[in-house]
Amino acid sequence: MMSGAASQPQPVYRRILLKLSGEALRMDRQLEIDPDVVKRIAREIRDVKEMGVEIGIVIGGGNIFRGLSASARGMDRVAADHMGMLATVINSLALQDFLEKEGVPTRVMSAIRLEAMAEPFIRRRAVSHLERGRVVIFAAGTGNPYFTTDTAAALRAIETSAQAILKATKVDGIYTADPLRHPGAKRFDSITYAEVIDRQLGVMDATAITFCRENRIPIIIFKLLESGNLKRVILGEKIGSIVQGETHD
Repeated sequence: MMSGAASQPQPVYRRILLKLSGEALRMDRQLEIDPDVVKRIAREIRDVKEMGVEIGIVIGGGNIFRGLSASARGMDRVAADHMGMLATVINSLALQDFLEKEGVPTRVMSAIRLEAMAEPFIRRRAVSHLERGRVVIFAAGTGNPYFTTDTAAALRAIETSAQAILKATKVDGIYTADPLRHPGAKRFDSITYAEVIDRQLGVMDATAITFCRENRIPIIIFKLLESGNLKRVILGEKIGSIVQGETHD
């Protein structure tokens, strides 16, 4: 006798690395961290977590401080990048607070030593947290100057054996040009790592793309602040654009 209940769709990814820009937390230009936006993001993550998906997160710090921009204005690059790392820690702690308000157990692991606020990043401990059902937020980039949080996301994805990197942006995929400035820009449903680098599309920096290419980790670019999009990506719906192998497989 067949059950009348329809089977629930299953996630196509069991462990992911979610990459958020710092700007994603700042929809209200008067606030570096907009509580309403962070709450929405936390709920999207909670809904995916409830499906049994293991989630690592890397957040940028551009809403608070951009090391590269400060360097271009005359600040020492190493000092500026260290300040940028601290900005990512602030964002990580903010997201942790909102996730835990949604009932999601969360750990912040920092690449620089900040024991009073975050655990030090230790790969095996991070994997253990993920396996125990905790969301892990990786703060402070790689802990080294001259490396972006995109590179940190690729590195942490590799270290934790994530099946995909999901990069949340303000647009719904990868375009031939900025669609906000060029309405006629073409969107890619799928594109190879090599094409992203050759076309200089700015999806992630070249180091991050190379890491993903060498370790065969697909990158999915999607619009986060559209209700349910994160869940749709996890379920395998054709949301956004995917960067993957050399033959669009």
